[in-house]
Amino acid sequence: MAQQVQQIPQRQGQPGAVPPPPAQDSAPPPERIANPVAQFSGLDKVTGRIFAFDVKIDETVQFGALQVTPRVCFTRPPTEQPETIAFVEVDEITLQNETKRIFAGWMFADSPGLNAVEHPIYDVWVTDCKGGAKVDAPEGPKLGE
Repeated sequence: MAQQVQQIPQRQGQPGAVPPPPAQDSAPPPERIANPVAQFSGLDKVTGRIFAFDVKIDETVQFGALQVTPRVCFTRPPTEQPETIAFVEVDEITLQNETKRIFAGWMFADSPGLNAVEHPIYDVWVTDCKGGAKVDAPEGPKLGE
């Protein structure tokens, strides 16, 4: 069975002309600020209470049966559109006292339902980062190299 090929008409005066690629935004990527502390909210579905807690980067805090460990927490400078993202690992401590990884990924403060930790008893989501003042810029060559 032969496939039919549809001919695209050419513009007059431009034989074989190819349309230009879509315009690309040549603006540099937005700067991001690495923060030493991630702020979370956690919902205990049994009691219906919401708890707010702070966790230092690469440290672990236990919330109920969950252990929450942020690896990075980035915000944008005040001159940019606000955005808070964090890479978080969440482990569950089972009744047999075993640790089971239930989440490892990016959380977005402006879309908490997008990548929140959903557990039968607990929900956890990032709300903000704090303590960062230094812009995390890509490293370039060092002097003398």
